[in-house]
Amino acid sequence: MSRPLLGLILLASALGAFALSAALTAMVRRAALRIGFVDQPGGHKSHRQATPYGGGVAIFLACWLPALLLLILAVAAPADWVARLLGETASVYLGGLKLRAAPASIILLGGAILHVMGLIDDRRPLGASAKLLVIFGVAVLVATLGRVRVAELAGDSGSILLTVLWFAVIINTFNFLDNMDGLSGGVAAICLGFLAICGLLAGQVLVPVVAIAALGAICGFLVFNFPPATIFMGDAGSLLIGYVLAVVSVLTTYYESGEGVPPYALAMPLVILAVPLYDCATVIAIRLREGRNPMTGDQRHFSHRLVDHGLSRRSAVLTIYLATATTGLAGTLLPGASLRETITIGILVLLVLGIVAILESPPRKDA
Repeated sequence: MSRPLLGLILLASALGAFALSAALTAMVRRAALRIGFVDQPGGHKSHRQATPYGGGVAIFLACWLPALLLLILAVAAPADWVARLLGETASVYLGGLKLRAAPASIILLGGAILHVMGLIDDRRPLGASAKLLVIFGVAVLVATLGRVRVAELAGDSGSILLTVLWFAVIINTFNFLDNMDGLSGGVAAICLGFLAICGLLAGQVLVPVVAIAALGAICGFLVFNFPPATIFMGDAGSLLIGYVLAVVSVLTTYYESGEGVPPYALAMPLVILAVPLYDCATVIAIRLREGRNPMTGDQRHFSHRLVDHGLSRRSAVLTIYLATATTGLAGTLLPGASLRETITIGILVLLVLGIVAILESPPRKDA
């Protein structure tokens, strides 16, 4: 596919998803207020007034409806008709999608299951154990029937196990990160942008287009969710974007064996997702150290700790955006990197996390 055509497809995907998501978010917000589907303040929550849920519905529809229509077009439309209407290149790619229609359907189904579970949890909270069980079940489904698997490092069973664990970690990471206006969605959008770049550098087309479309859908929602938020995505959104990131991060090509290049690029998803993973790890460590359930919500996330240190909520969110963008940019340097360059990139990521740790640490009482 020519670069101008690919660029046009990426731009159309992003703008189309953005416009659809923004329009749907406005509609869903009005409907949520009308039916009383709102998140009340109190407890560990940081907002001060009742705020409607439903942003996750807009993101889901903006991503899943076009994907479903594209899948139906690939399966049902005659190849010669597609070639005449959309061009030969589109016919070739839709033909490839048709061959993968079954696993693609499973991927869409997995996201729909998590989205519906999130909606139920937003309306009437489910237990952490029940949610984890569904997350693991969806991960197994997608890893087996959806053929979304981490590199075959330990045979089929080992690959499936690694994939399931990766899905559970990433989905919960972005669920945890949804603790301040604009935070989880913005960080997810940044990570998706860098994963799309990685896919494009590897010569992929479909995966970067999916990532960019999801980025556009999230940004359409962020118009209403950036501090101060007028709507929340809820678990229906945070579980979904974590799932999308898990799928995209596994399907993105980072390294091709046999190229004579060391496989250091396999660390790219860890580098790109370093900041949200840091939040997940530190908040779990804090809860365990205090003898509390690591799945119980609180205000011990590093976004809250930045606010406690004196930053405004908007400044805290923007600080985390910048840290995520820095590690994401570092991740794009890994393809073809030598051992020395890879070590340098790793040190850079650790320095960024170190700066975040210093910023979020409480001031000494005797200071």
